[in-house]
Amino acid sequence: MSVRRAEARDASALAAIWNHYIRDTTVTFTTDEKSVGEVAEYIAARQTGGTCVFVAEAGSDLTGFAAASSFRSGPGYAGTLETTVMLAEGASGGGLGRALMVAVEGHARAHAMRALVAGISGDNEAAVGFHAALGFDEVGRMPGVGRKFDRWLDLVLMQKTL
Repeated sequence: MSVRRAEARDASALAAIWNHYIRDTTVTFTTDEKSVGEVAEYIAARQTGGTCVFVAEAGSDLTGFAAASSFRSGPGYAGTLETTVMLAEGASGGGLGRALMVAVEGHARAHAMRALVAGISGDNEAAVGFHAALGFDEVGRMPGVGRKFDRWLDLVLMQKTL
């Protein structure tokens, strides 16, 4: 397994991973699937400054990705990034997520970022535990602010100060 910066050629594989979560889970509250073009734009938009997208590969297979995006607009939030991490079906539990997040954190530190924030579905207890193991603290829980599959879902906010 190796971790590297994402490139435009990775867009199709990333879209496939992401769209599984969009279609089939409450991991993300998004209901609109991502096109390959949208994912290519997502990657391109995160190639400068503190933002980034990293991918994990096993041989020729892309097995997951992690990204850091602007937390909110405006100069007051310039030192804070929001993270995303998604693994291919069956790829969890082998250290891929950790390796990806270590790369994101290293990139953020190299760009003098102050904090990483994760917004996690309250249904996704595994992700809450994963982030806690990486040193993130739960800093807020917003009951019923997301809706998917005819259910209201909590949003758990976790933060790691760098």
